[in-house]
Amino acid sequence: MGKKLVVACDFLTDWQKERIRLSAMEYDYDLTFFEDEEAAKGSRELRECEVLFSRTCALIPETKALKWAASSNAGVEPYLEPGVFPSGETVLTNSAGAYGVTISEHVVMVTLMMLRQMPRYQAYMREKEWHRKLPVRSIYGSTVTVLGTGDIGRNVARRMKALGAASVIGFSRSGKSSEPAFDMVLKSEQMDEYLPTTDILTMSMPNTPETKGLLSRERIGLLPAHAVVVNVGRGTTVDQDALVEALNAGKIAGAALDVMVPEPLDPENPLWSAKNCILTPHVSGDMSLGYTADTTVDLFRENMALYAEGKPLKRVVNRKLGY
Repeated sequence: MGKKLVVACDFLTDWQKERIRLSAMEYDYDLTFFEDEEAAKGSRELRECEVLFSRTCALIPETKALKWAASSNAGVEPYLEPGVFPSGETVLTNSAGAYGVTISEHVVMVTLMMLRQMPRYQAYMREKEWHRKLPVRSIYGSTVTVLGTGDIGRNVARRMKALGAASVIGFSRSGKSSEPAFDMVLKSEQMDEYLPTTDILTMSMPNTPETKGLLSRERIGLLPAHAVVVNVGRGTTVDQDALVEALNAGKIAGAALDVMVPEPLDPENPLWSAKNCILTPHVSGDMSLGYTADTTVDLFRENMALYAEGKPLKRVVNRKLGY
């Protein structure tokens, strides 16, 4: 009897399921598909599985023999909560590397919307007012600061550079990246020196103790009045109250947030009415592109082969670091 594998992902196409099925046959997995996580709950297959591929951590507490949990997400904060894993020996992998394309395209979209005054034009057109002389700006020639140089940050850097950004500077925990689209990569604590010359600030960092409140009131105050902020990482990395104040006072030119605290955003939250603020309900990633789902499945299948051969898995999450 092969290693028991449960796959409970609601985004899979028939073609993607067949690819997983072929890998299971090749590497001697005893495979069970469930259409979604709800369908898997309470099943014998889930209790006995050695490997679980799912979208959330909701099923993990029901497992009794789990050795490897594969998440289809890149961010895995809920998995790190105490009591999620019955065993501290269970390996956790994520799907970092699958989301860079779709999220970086979202970053480009909302950045251009802010620079080219799209929210104001939309407001005028809804009122049937014909205004044609709003000042617009360009990514071309801009200084772009990228907080987070992982897969998403690298993809953002490539697209900003391709659109003519004069300078793309990355900041990360290590201060290192092999991505050639970055003109320079520095450690996060060095960003204060560069924020005053930033035209476009993008953020794609996970939620960790180190990143919480990284874009603080003081750092927002360092940004020039024409700067725009785009956050597609985690809402906890931004002082939201300070951001709202800066937007309403005209101390920065705009912000586009796909992540915020809390989610969903409550109706009374001041972010809803902040000036020049574009809000989207955490949709820049997810399975918004077929490419994302295909890549997620390919990453899982690659790890299926490694696990079957007793080799180290790729994209193993360091639970202390949170990614």
